[in-house]
Amino acid sequence: MALDYKTAGVDIEAGYKSVELMKEYVKTTLRDEVIGGLGGFAGAFSLAKIKNMEDPILLSGTDGCGTKVKLAFLMDKHDTIGIDAVAMCVNDVACAGGEPLFFLDYIACGKNIPEKIAAIVKGVAEGCRQSDAALIGGETAEHPGLMPEDEYDLAGFTVGVVDRKDMITGENIAEGDVLIGISSTGVHSNGFSLVRKVFEMTKESLDTYYDELGETLGEALLRPTRIYVKALKNVKEAGLTVKGCSHITGGGFYENIPRMLPDGVNAKIKLDSYPIPPIFKLLQKTGGIDDRMMYNTYNMGLGMVLAVDKADAENVIKAIEKAGDKAFVVGEIVKGNKEVELV
Repeated sequence: MALDYKTAGVDIEAGYKSVELMKEYVKTTLRDEVIGGLGGFAGAFSLAKIKNMEDPILLSGTDGCGTKVKLAFLMDKHDTIGIDAVAMCVNDVACAGGEPLFFLDYIACGKNIPEKIAAIVKGVAEGCRQSDAALIGGETAEHPGLMPEDEYDLAGFTVGVVDRKDMITGENIAEGDVLIGISSTGVHSNGFSLVRKVFEMTKESLDTYYDELGETLGEALLRPTRIYVKALKNVKEAGLTVKGCSHITGGGFYENIPRMLPDGVNAKIKLDSYPIPPIFKLLQKTGGIDDRMMYNTYNMGLGMVLAVDKADAENVIKAIEKAGDKAFVVGEIVKGNKEVELV
C-alpha cells in the first residue's frame, strides 16, 4: 500500500473543510483596517488610523485556556472555550490602557474534526466581537501520535495600541487612592488543575445540579472568562483616569495586584466589600482549601482591580456599569511595600 499524509494521520481535506466552515465566523470580526481575506500567508492590518496618536505604543498579549479545555472535552461543548482564549489576551492589553486591534489563534489537535474546529473558532470570533478585535488569521495543527484524537489545545495572541499619554502604568498610584473591583463570571481560565483535583472529572459529575450554584457544576466551571475591554474603554471615554489596573489571573490577588503597585504602597482589600460567586465557596468547601490558597490561585469574584483617585471612584463605577459589568469599591491604597492586605 502506498503511503500518503492521510494514512500518516493528517487529513488535508479535513483542514480545507475546517477553513471553509470557520470563514463565516471570521467575517463577523473584520474591521476596516483588515486587508485581504482569510487564506493568505500573513494577516494584514493597516495602521493608518493610529497616525493621529501623538506617540503610539504597540501592546501584545499571548495566552491559552490552560486545562479548562479538559472540561470542554468531557462536556463535548466547544463553542465558548474560544472566548476564554481571546479574553486572557485582550484583557492584558486593556490592562495597559490599550485597544486590541487583532487576534490570531492556534489550535493543536489529535485529529481534525472540521465541525469541532469550527465550533472552537466560533467562540474565538465571539471573543473578538466582544473586544472589537479582528480575527485576522490562525493555525490548526493536526498532531497524530502526539495528542489523543479527541483532544486539543487552544492558545492565541493579540496586538493592541495605546497613545503613550494614555498608558496605565501604576506609577502615579498614591496613598488614599481607591480600589475598584470588576466582577468576574466565575473561575475564568486559571486554577483548573486544582479544580480537577477537587471535583471528579466525569460527564456525570459535571452534569450534577447544585442548588447553591443554580446550575450544573459543568455550566458554572465552563462559563467563559469576562472580557473587560468595553468597560475600560467606557472609563477612558468618560475622561476618567485609571492609575493602575490588574487582571486577576493565575496567582490570584497575591501575585497580580502587586504588579500594578509602585514602591511604598500596599493594596488593602476588604473581603466583605463584594459578593463572592458560589462556585468558589463550593470549591473551597469540597476541597478543604485554606483562604490564602484560594486568594493565591483564583480571582475570587474579581476579574480586574483598578486603582483610581478617590474623587473619580463613583463615576468610574458608573462608566463600568454602562458596559454591563458590576463594579464595587473594594479597598484603598495605603503605605506599605508593594503587597496585598486582605482584611
